[in-house]
Amino acid sequence: MREYDVVIIGSGPNGLAAAIALAEAGRSVLVLEGATEIGGGTRTTELTLPGFLHDVCSGAHPMGILSPYLKTLPLEKHGLKWILPEASVAHPLDDGPAVLLTHSVQETAGRLGADAKRYAHLIEPFMKNPEGLLADSLAPLGVPDHPFQLMRFGLAGIRSANAVANRFKEEAAKALFAGCAAHSILPFSRMLSGAVGLMFLITAHMKAWPVAAGGSASISQALSLYLKQLGGAIETNRMIHSMRDLPPARAYMFDTDPLQLAKIAESVLPAGYVKRLRSYRYGPGVFKMDWALNGPIPWRDPACLKACTVHLGGTFAEIAAGEDAIWRGHHPEKPFVLVVQQSQFDSSRAPPGKHTGYAYCHVPSGSDVDLTDIVESQMERFAPGFRDLILARNVMRTKDLYAHNPNYFGGAITGGVADLFQLFTRPVLRLDPYSTPNNRIFICSASTPPGAGVHGMCGYHAAQSVLRKTQGSSRRP
Repeated sequence: MREYDVVIIGSGPNGLAAAIALAEAGRSVLVLEGATEIGGGTRTTELTLPGFLHDVCSGAHPMGILSPYLKTLPLEKHGLKWILPEASVAHPLDDGPAVLLTHSVQETAGRLGADAKRYAHLIEPFMKNPEGLLADSLAPLGVPDHPFQLMRFGLAGIRSANAVANRFKEEAAKALFAGCAAHSILPFSRMLSGAVGLMFLITAHMKAWPVAAGGSASISQALSLYLKQLGGAIETNRMIHSMRDLPPARAYMFDTDPLQLAKIAESVLPAGYVKRLRSYRYGPGVFKMDWALNGPIPWRDPACLKACTVHLGGTFAEIAAGEDAIWRGHHPEKPFVLVVQQSQFDSSRAPPGKHTGYAYCHVPSGSDVDLTDIVESQMERFAPGFRDLILARNVMRTKDLYAHNPNYFGGAITGGVADLFQLFTRPVLRLDPYSTPNNRIFICSASTPPGAGVHGMCGYHAAQSVLRKTQGSSRRP
């Protein structure tokens, strides 16, 4: 049996990014995937009717197009095409027009009435070198390349979403910020929930949040094709249950959650470290719906059709109350719903004249409640007549998401809670978060810094850890 330099368990964006970084450095790499297809959170399939292509997990990719590492790779040569909408986000309101988050700071600010200057004052300082800020933010703790800018962001973002929103006077700006902050899946009273909202606003002013032509699976397909060009190998249908299932290698990397790492490598890791892995906090899950539609979503404000992502939830207070409720184990009657309308910009997603719809809301971990009526009521609230367009629907509760991807424990799609106590210590507190007490075992999933998102940076930084410990080097993005 061939011995590889590195074997990677899991083929999500982080596992594939790690494999590419190692292969670029001349290492022999094998990626093992337990499912029948690669991709982890970047898979696309016909969930409803033939000809309707639905993204199973991630649907819009602000971090994918901006990733400091992925954007250095020749992925376009391997079939990846980003489609950029006119606006990243539309946030419809019950009274008044929808708020649009567009590429221009001034254009976005101009829609915020009395808060225009306040919004510009908040965002514009970070637009002097947003690429540097993003690179420092997507790196593990260390000496940043742009310390003063990162410090400024930290002072603004370490606060709660409630505190950041208090600078605004009117509902439009508060609601726009609420939708972005809700991506943190944290109560708005928690520190760092403000940082997530702020970062999503900044990314939208760098590039419009794109969708991948043909589906999110094209991201993983492009990564795999480039990896194979470099000499890397991928095997699917290779579910790993213990270290005995693995081929010989100098090092092993786990693009898995901490629980799977603990289970598979328990025999070669100290009991104390395994115990800490098993105490990792995952946080709330999601309830997801996909629809085959007989036409575009009939938003009350047609401007919503300009955005790939639509945030449903109304006012800041309403969204804040709903996000707080799920942390207390409740299902809000009017939850924050994240909608992506890929087929509005990518006609390959549905038959001629038809469309796809994608939406999810946050729920308590492990929830088995069917929220179909509640989610569709939120859609009807802002898009009257939506139900009349539904040709077929697919529902994924937390158990379905977990069955699809074992990294989604309890239906959590973010790799674990990213609060002040776990953001910098994921999966456990170590100087090198990608290493373990066994110098041949590493972890590279979204449960390591910098966390969730289709950016591959967890995998890239983990690969640097492997190269350092195996006396190698790699080019930096």
